[in-house]
Amino acid sequence: MKKNLILMASLLTAILTMNSCSNDDNPIVVDVTPPTTTPSGPVELTGDLTTRTLTKDKKYLIKGQVFVRTGAVLTIEPGTTIYGDKATKGTLVIDRGGKIIAEGTAAAPIVFTSALAAGTRDRGDWGGLVILGNAPVNQPDPAIEGITPAVIFGGTNNADNSGILKYVRVEFAGIELTPNNETNSITLGGVGSGTQMDYCQVSFGGDDGFEWFGGSMNSKYLVAFAMWDDCFDVDYGFTGKVQFGVSVRYGSYADQSGSNIFETDNGPNDNLTTLITTGVFSNITGVGPRITNTQSINGNYQHALDLRRRTALTIANSAFVGMPRGLRMNQQSVVDNYTTGTGALLNNIMVAPTTTFSVGTGMVATAATVETFWNTTNETIVNTDLAAVYLTLGLNTNIFFGTNTSTGYASNPDFRVTTGTLTAGASFTNPKLTDAFFTKVAYRGAFGTTDWTDGWAEFNPVTKVY
Repeated sequence: MKKNLILMASLLTAILTMNSCSNDDNPIVVDVTPPTTTPSGPVELTGDLTTRTLTKDKKYLIKGQVFVRTGAVLTIEPGTTIYGDKATKGTLVIDRGGKIIAEGTAAAPIVFTSALAAGTRDRGDWGGLVILGNAPVNQPDPAIEGITPAVIFGGTNNADNSGILKYVRVEFAGIELTPNNETNSITLGGVGSGTQMDYCQVSFGGDDGFEWFGGSMNSKYLVAFAMWDDCFDVDYGFTGKVQFGVSVRYGSYADQSGSNIFETDNGPNDNLTTLITTGVFSNITGVGPRITNTQSINGNYQHALDLRRRTALTIANSAFVGMPRGLRMNQQSVVDNYTTGTGALLNNIMVAPTTTFSVGTGMVATAATVETFWNTTNETIVNTDLAAVYLTLGLNTNIFFGTNTSTGYASNPDFRVTTGTLTAGASFTNPKLTDAFFTKVAYRGAFGTTDWTDGWAEFNPVTKVY
């Protein structure tokens, strides 16, 4: 050991001597610059996820069909961005018994969006968000189409809790998983009332915006922006409640199946009489594609309200403008449900063309029957000067897409209604609307003097840089 120490000292002395004798014009330089590293890409999410937290300091990529199974919890920090992979049809599925805790803030929303570069994103770039629960549905062992292996949803627990979605945006979802089976932006299958979904926006989806397959979940403050098919689709015995929602349609495209603001159904079996779709929607503003009667729009646009197969959904205190058609009841069972009070249409106002009511084929009821029913508690405005009508209602015209392209919508649309017809006319005296869930406001539509989309919603997601 002593010999080694002496040897080391000798070597050190030699080095110091060499340095002290070196030429000052050629000093010895020691490079202390840290090595260059290639920045890492997003964290890939694949297969079955165990309980984990996604943090805002990282970006994440959903590859293929990703599942949060029973007992697992996926927590997402405010301000986190999650991308959906197009090549693998990335889709996030919260299975029955699993949970998602995605609680953003107005200042730091959570964003699910396309993995493509800004300026190149489009509807159907990835699969979207699927949340399943154990609340009742009216179909035996239903499954979400296109998900492999199949995931069944529904059960007997109305209060089931699948987690929290708050201040969340889902953009460019709705890819075709299998032929003619596109996902929705947010799909809710048998989700119970213990689940929270408030302040959520879906944009440029390749199918429906929000679709409820049964369940009993309650929600407030929803935005459906530039959907391909329907904005709000309600099926399979949904019994929950929704208040304050807005949809804005983009005039250039619509689904060949017919695009509506509301499409509500009861299920594939019209003879089904138990657990009917009887949910309640109040204070919805449905902004169609047409800002003037002369504006050209996609020919696949249809109705403000398309009521199908024994549905009895209640829609109240709402406003529907800019659609080429108004209200359709497509089967006699639908008319029967509304004329007997199982479902209700209350205190709504609709701006529509002259021919605005229709029925399906082979029915006893006629279009005149539907019109008479509507006019008992609702109002229709027929006018060739739509701009004047919108002013009378109190709507700002910058909330319409009009003839703008997908990147030309107002960056900060003003949804507030401070004057005009819509500032009054709401009522919550009907037993379907007396539940404490509903905020008892005087105005019809989704907005009074406050624009609750400010600060967290995004209306130019195509070019948004994340």
